[in-house]
Amino acid sequence: MQSNSVLDYLLKVLDKHKAGYLVLIDPDRHTTDDCIRLAHQAEEAGVDALLLGGSFLTVELDPTAEVLQKETAIPLILFPGDAMQVSRHADAIFYLSLISGRNANFLIGEQVKAAPLMRRYEIEAIPTGYMLIDGGCQTSVGFMSGTIPLPRDKFDLAWAHALAAQYLGMKLIYLEAGSGADFPVPHQMITAIREQISLPIVVGGGITDPEVAAAQVKAGADFVVTGTIVECGTDSLLMKTFSDAIHG
Repeated sequence: MQSNSVLDYLLKVLDKHKAGYLVLIDPDRHTTDDCIRLAHQAEEAGVDALLLGGSFLTVELDPTAEVLQKETAIPLILFPGDAMQVSRHADAIFYLSLISGRNANFLIGEQVKAAPLMRRYEIEAIPTGYMLIDGGCQTSVGFMSGTIPLPRDKFDLAWAHALAAQYLGMKLIYLEAGSGADFPVPHQMITAIREQISLPIVVGGGITDPEVAAAQVKAGADFVVTGTIVECGTDSLLMKTFSDAIHG
């Protein structure tokens, strides 16, 4: 991918399909060979882009990013848990600001640390309002960020946060129930946010089957992210089933 083209590419995906499908690969869960296998499966299944990162990494990100960028033609987008998860071997980065919390480090602190590296590496930044939604259990991102997720039934709080992100000039809204969440983001919350903002909405966490993914698209999600369910599965057709359900 050429620099400064990934956001345009994602918007073109929305023009072509009903919605887009992103697969998250956590390099802490897999060997490099397993990451390559997952990436190849994703490309063959019609996945629109790969996300790479995690809430807490104990391995170096750079080697995995480098090989994934070489091995696949679809965009590789960094999904960082902190400023250390920046690599020159990526097409773009979701420049996340955790707007649902009040921890200044994840609102702006980690972003300041990452900015010089991003400039040096010439990575395309996609400013993203990141919102944690209660998924029924404690998640790694909630623990590591020291923030409380938005309640599942407080739709007005959710859309007000998303609207603030739009007014601040962000390009995407990411609703996150968390990896391995008991429940996905409520459909009613997605719809409530969709009615108030014009930004693309990305939804991830707790999406355990293609029917749930399709229902989230119907509720107003523009991009659906799966991670744990496809990472742990051995069925190579699962991603294709998700892809067909999301693309409609």
